[in-house]
Amino acid sequence: MPRRSFLRLSHQRWLRLFFSLNLALVVGLIAHQIWLYVAEPEFESVHTLQVADIREVLTERTDYRFAVVGNINNSVNVFQDEIVPLINQGGIDFLISAGNAVSGGQQESYQAIYHSLELLNVPYLLTYGDNEDSDFGSYLFYEYFGPHFYSFVAGNSHFIFLDGTGKSSTSWQLDWLSRELAASEAQHRFLFIGLPLHNVVSDAPLFEADNYLNDPRLADGIMALAEEHNVDTVFSANLTLFSQQTINGVDYVTTGGAGGILIDADSSFHHYVIVDVEGENVAIAPVRLNVDSPGWWRVLSSVGSTVYAFFYVSYTRFLLIVGLLTLLALRLYRLIFEDRHYYPDFDIDPTPFLGKSLRVAMVSNNYFPFVSGVSVSVDRLRNGLHDLGHSIQLLVPRYREAWQDDKSIKRIPTLMAFGEKGEFRLTNPFSVRFRHCLRAFKPDLIHVHHPFWLGSMGLLMGRRLKVPVVYTYHTRLEHYAHFVPLPGALFRNLISHYLIKHFSNRCQGVIVPTYSAEEYLRMIGVKTPSLVQPTGIDVERFAHAEAGELEVLRKRLAIDPARKILISVSRISKEKNIGFMLEALAELQTQRHEDFHLLLIGDGPDREAIQYQIDTLKLTAWVTLVGAVPPDQMALYYHLGDIFVFASTSETQGMVILEAMSAGLPVVAVRSSGIDDVVRQGVNGFKTPQNRQAWGQKVLELKDNAVLRQQLGKQASHFAEEFDIANFATAVAAFYAEVLAKYHSPSR
Repeated sequence: MPRRSFLRLSHQRWLRLFFSLNLALVVGLIAHQIWLYVAEPEFESVHTLQVADIREVLTERTDYRFAVVGNINNSVNVFQDEIVPLINQGGIDFLISAGNAVSGGQQESYQAIYHSLELLNVPYLLTYGDNEDSDFGSYLFYEYFGPHFYSFVAGNSHFIFLDGTGKSSTSWQLDWLSRELAASEAQHRFLFIGLPLHNVVSDAPLFEADNYLNDPRLADGIMALAEEHNVDTVFSANLTLFSQQTINGVDYVTTGGAGGILIDADSSFHHYVIVDVEGENVAIAPVRLNVDSPGWWRVLSSVGSTVYAFFYVSYTRFLLIVGLLTLLALRLYRLIFEDRHYYPDFDIDPTPFLGKSLRVAMVSNNYFPFVSGVSVSVDRLRNGLHDLGHSIQLLVPRYREAWQDDKSIKRIPTLMAFGEKGEFRLTNPFSVRFRHCLRAFKPDLIHVHHPFWLGSMGLLMGRRLKVPVVYTYHTRLEHYAHFVPLPGALFRNLISHYLIKHFSNRCQGVIVPTYSAEEYLRMIGVKTPSLVQPTGIDVERFAHAEAGELEVLRKRLAIDPARKILISVSRISKEKNIGFMLEALAELQTQRHEDFHLLLIGDGPDREAIQYQIDTLKLTAWVTLVGAVPPDQMALYYHLGDIFVFASTSETQGMVILEAMSAGLPVVAVRSSGIDDVVRQGVNGFKTPQNRQAWGQKVLELKDNAVLRQQLGKQASHFAEEFDIANFATAVAAFYAEVLAKYHSPSR
């Protein structure tokens, strides 16, 4: 692919880059928000220390001054920059917030108000108000500062804080308040509640008519107790004004000017309240901050201060919202304004690559001497492409056992081996040899056979070398959840499908062995161009076997000549569903259908468990666990058989079925993805539901009907001829040409 400068990226790539950056921003900000809520708090139970400090300050004093502020709303310009310096310089002994110290109950709001209050040189206390309660902030207030309602005595005064948000029980608070006031011997009593009592301020500012305590029972109860017990003053916030009224001997002060937006230009102004206590006398006066400013300017500056406070406190939340909206906008833009082509691009011409000898690097997590369907498929494709004149470099794990490697096979060092015989190899994904080999080979295309480990490294190297990557979907990962150290349902229902989808969509081409496998990929959201092409088989090799060798093998296995031989080839593992076949055959045996013998060919981690099941079902005389058979001997075993039986539901193709068909064996299999495309019902065999009786009846039908068995076997042999290795390699090479042509297209 020709090099392209960063600044000359296409419009689509710029959008993708912008989308990726926004996605990274959103993920980071979400992680930051999560961290805020799970990290250990840097402060807690602040009121405990502050109350102790106030008591110490007022010890044996009858004259003192304290300030009351309301509606700080995390203000920086008003509270932090103006009020705090005045408090520190004004001979104030302590400060009390009458409510709404924070703009909201989020974690960052509480942290911001703490840092603002810590600039004070005097103790401080907060009243639990509407803003403290919002956004599930009640537990944060409790953790960081203290209970929602509380009281203490200091000097000659009793300070009582109430909860007007409805979070606390009305009956409990009124009973508690009655006992507190009845027992109080202090000379002065001050009450603080975050919301004004409903009949205190009759002329509320515009838009704030409903900002009163909405519990008449609590409001009336507080006022009655305040009058009964000679409360000096009830302080509240939540209205953007200063109001002082006396009702039945009790002063009611509403203060809401320590920050936030001013709603009414005439009656609203930024301020705080000074309370002077001199023996028996209490004097209350507001300190206005913007005395000379016109009303419209006060409103405008308050809006600016609120906006600034929002960014100061919640800039991460703001960026998160912007990031999410940007992602949504980009998504909508692509859906609405970008042209999408759902049909193939017929202007792409693969001809220049069809006649070219390609350099193909093939990467697989397993290969011979480990025998598996993937190993066989990779080897056959390698040989088929080589016969077509293409240069192949195979990068596979290193095993303990030797293999007939040639110079086209490079073994990658192993980090870890697991499995009963160490057959599964985890190679070093950071192997210098792997990267150097790929760079030195200079591939036109990289073909990976797994969506993880070496497959992921192959995809990464494809991007670095600027060559397309093709992936062959061999394995239904969801059926291998029992091998993964994760909750089975999590891997089976979520991770496995996401892994396949994500990896496939990052490749430039996907090869699938059957149409049912392709349908699965489309269902999970794979959009990469695909080729449906079953793995080729060496039809000629499986079509013939020497009669003399067959006779020797039959005698060695000591099988009764009167019995029909059932052949099954698979890895002896849980996902292959072998237990189902054994149970079905046990039912046939108990029904006196005893003229059969099953040869189970293969090896795997569950061999002992399968042998135990054979013994438990009393099938020892009817089933032989043959073990692994060398690939060059497999044709002999197929020709020894009369019927090929299979029960796996985890296949993407079932390559051994085609091999058996090449040898002229009809098939009885359980219907599943991969199997459904290869077995033609009543033509080359039978496919049944996963039902022991249905599967067993088809085995009986073929076993007892020689004419049907021979007819389906002959048709199976003809069917398998279509899947010769030469046809397989030719189709894959043509797909390579299409992928390369599209990858190197100027419009890409």
